[in-house]
Amino acid sequence: MSDYLKQLRDILNQKLNRSDIKILVIGSKMKITKGTETLMELQDKGQIVELNFRGKKYTYDKWYTKPEHLAQTILNVFHYQNL
Repeated sequence: MSDYLKQLRDILNQKLNRSDIKILVIGSKMKITKGTETLMELQDKGQIVELNFRGKKYTYDKWYTKPEHLAQTILNVFHYQNL
């Protein structure tokens, strides 16, 4: 399991506190789901993390974007998209 994604999952689980959102980490991939719908998919690709959201890909450099920073970005998306 990717240590970066594990840290990200732990931060999101603490801050989300929602029973309708599930965060699954398998190897170097993470899925954030609501019911049967996949909201986001993330993949640890070594030096970068790729986030897929609504058909668009966003790439984050792990050296500059620590798990707590990416977690805040994801939480902001959830807030502004009313997810």
